[in-house]
Amino acid sequence: MTVLLVALGAAVGAPARYVAGHLLDERWPWGTVLVNWAGSFLLGLLVARGVSGDPLALLGTGFCGGLTTYSALAVHVHDRGPRLGSAVALVTLVPAIALCALGFRLGTG
Repeated sequence: MTVLLVALGAAVGAPARYVAGHLLDERWPWGTVLVNWAGSFLLGLLVARGVSGDPLALLGTGFCGGLTTYSALAVHVHDRGPRLGSAVALVTLVPAIALCALGFRLGTG
């Protein structure tokens, strides 16, 4: 059952990621950045709220896992070269970690 919940969540998250990237990724990969920020915040919130078991499989592993994309981030970083690629990495990762912490904080408060 858990595998099906993960697949169902990913079946929603992955197309949402694709649409965001298709609509917003150009010179700067805003779609990729935004889905990583949103997924990080949501995962922090879910964990803080004590979501576990099947709901976490569906929403955390499935949806957030399908929504976020560090493989596409790696491609964007590589394709933009050392300077702009480093900026893309920092603009994605630092806020994503902060948003995960914010989601966790809001979820426990």
